[in-house]
Amino acid sequence: MTEDELIKGCIRDEAACQKEVFDRYASRMLGVCHRYARNSADAEDILQDSFIKVFSKIRQFKFEGSFEGWIRRIVVNTAIKKYSLTRYDKEITGYEVSESMQPAADPTAYGHLTEKDLLALINKLPDGYRLIFNLYVIEGFQHDEIAAMLGIQAGTSRSQLVKARTMLQKQILELQKVAV
Repeated sequence: MTEDELIKGCIRDEAACQKEVFDRYASRMLGVCHRYARNSADAEDILQDSFIKVFSKIRQFKFEGSFEGWIRRIVVNTAIKKYSLTRYDKEITGYEVSESMQPAADPTAYGHLTEKDLLALINKLPDGYRLIFNLYVIEGFQHDEIAAMLGIQAGTSRSQLVKARTMLQKQILELQKVAV
């Protein structure tokens, strides 16, 4: 069955088409969920909530652009809503950094990291930092877009990104010291 046929079947609320869409895209979207979620259970909740939204909003898909991209956008927005940045304003990390305090990164420190290692380090970031890092670095949104999505200032997005990168650099350098 083609993608267009599946979408039209979902518009008609055909369970077989909905199952096929879920089967085709769930594993990739779960990966997106894991980048935003604190743990596997939260990732699975975000995935389920996202597909409920996909099927309830499928009539809004205009058959322009990528269907997978449309689903991905719903997944990202669902994750953002789950981890509202207002919760992170109160988050205490015990770690404040100014831009001048950023550690100098040794380029060789990154060479031994696998994708799985890097994702694990990103997952250790405080929720607010992780959210901004994912939206900017991985999803490719600009600070103005992130600010509009989250109801914050673009400067807040920038500072959260600086802090996230600094924490990641520090974690990587600490891993390198342990490995030596």
